[in-house]
Amino acid sequence: MSTSEEYKRVYTGPETNVQYLQELFGESNIHSRIRNDVESARLAGFGSTYGMVLLFVFEKDFDEALKIAKSTFPNDFDNE
Repeated sequence: MSTSEEYKRVYTGPETNVQYLQELFGESNIHSRIRNDVESARLAGFGSTYGMVLLFVFEKDFDEALKIAKSTFPNDFDNE
């Protein structure tokens, strides 16, 4: 990770959606990173059934990534 670039959360959703978006971002040369707090909690011995994963991109790629995410999963952005 570059110290001069900051990540920004572009999507939160089920792991399968996040993995699919990562593939789409990769096709557009957008580097992305996931944070799976559920998996981290499970590995630490805490139980959880909440299955949301966070997807981050560099700030410079945020607008393009958001456009891809909204066109791929529009129902996940209805409340905005």
